[in-house]
Amino acid sequence: MFLSFPDFNIYSTPLLILVVQGLVFVGLLFARYIKKKNISDLFLALILLIVCYQQTCYTVGFMGWYNVFRNTKINYFLIPLGIAIAPLIYFYVKAITTSNFTFKKKNFIHFIPAITLILYRFSIYFYDSLQPGFNDTQNGILKLSVDEPIVLPLLVFVSFAQMLLYLAFTFQLFYNYRKRIKAYFSNTYKLELNWILSFLIAFTALFLYSSLQDIIGSLIIELNYEQRWWLNIFMAIVVLFVGIKGYFTDTTKLNKLSFSFSPNPESIPQFKKEEEKVSAEDIEKLKSYMELEKPYLNPDLNLSDLSDELQINRAELSKIINSGFNKNFNDFINEYRVNTFKEKLNLGEHKQLSLLGIAYDCGFNSKATFNRVFKKITQISPTEFLNSITK
Repeated sequence: MFLSFPDFNIYSTPLLILVVQGLVFVGLLFARYIKKKNISDLFLALILLIVCYQQTCYTVGFMGWYNVFRNTKINYFLIPLGIAIAPLIYFYVKAITTSNFTFKKKNFIHFIPAITLILYRFSIYFYDSLQPGFNDTQNGILKLSVDEPIVLPLLVFVSFAQMLLYLAFTFQLFYNYRKRIKAYFSNTYKLELNWILSFLIAFTALFLYSSLQDIIGSLIIELNYEQRWWLNIFMAIVVLFVGIKGYFTDTTKLNKLSFSFSPNPESIPQFKKEEEKVSAEDIEKLKSYMELEKPYLNPDLNLSDLSDELQINRAELSKIINSGFNKNFNDFINEYRVNTFKEKLNLGEHKQLSLLGIAYDCGFNSKATFNRVFKKITQISPTEFLNSITK
């Protein structure tokens, strides 16, 4: 099929364009990491770099590399580094969702399989290169007798189990983060990191697709380059999406905003059942303050602000809200906002202001959050509620 190198065709050209764009974002992320020392930029840059590296290997193949350079040794360096991507994704999400995250020496244990694989590949290359006739062939003795028939099929199953495990931990980490911010912030829209969820879903889909392809290719029927092209083009598109979103989303601001408190048990305490009782006096005090002072009208209100206003510590306030009202902080505050919104509609304020304008006056800071919260509390949309009181 390929008569020369480089051959720009319908397979190689789209991959080449996407890979080059992905490498641009790798460079931008590395540059920002060097300048700002934001560890999440480093993790994302490494994720994109590894994926682009794997895509580059396939791209040059589609461009005719194997046909022109018949004795190429590139197969030794087509190292399947998915086992490095799995922990990198985990640490990337952890770096974004954890205050003052630092990567410690003990964390390198997560990358031992990837480092071992790299050393192993260089070792068999070094051994094979010393054997007679190596310059006249594409793959040497160990590559043909050990790596391809034994190590690569085994690696398919090891990578599958590892990626599955890390993705499970990463999703758990992400949803625990979302749970924590609801216990501290009254408006969480800017902190929900929806694009991270999209990123995780995209990589999970690619992982499942890749695993299915590897299983078919290793155990059922050998797949050629054209049949493997679809996975590579989808992966290149995901790399571009992740690069754009990851670079243009300033996670340093999000991190400072979302964790202006220390994320330890003292910030959002977990109480044992026997300790969860709160006095009726404390409940009434908080209720009266909410009704008279209306702190919920502040869209940036958080647990720390309210505890300062009430002159009680955050742990105690959290206990009163959780146990006394059976709600987390987010639901507790937003219920007051919804009730205030309903009161304003009953007073006819919708005749002068839009529903969204009234919602902002009640302390909401985004249309998406307002609509979601209102429906969660009332079971109907704001428009449906307005129609019910104007009939």
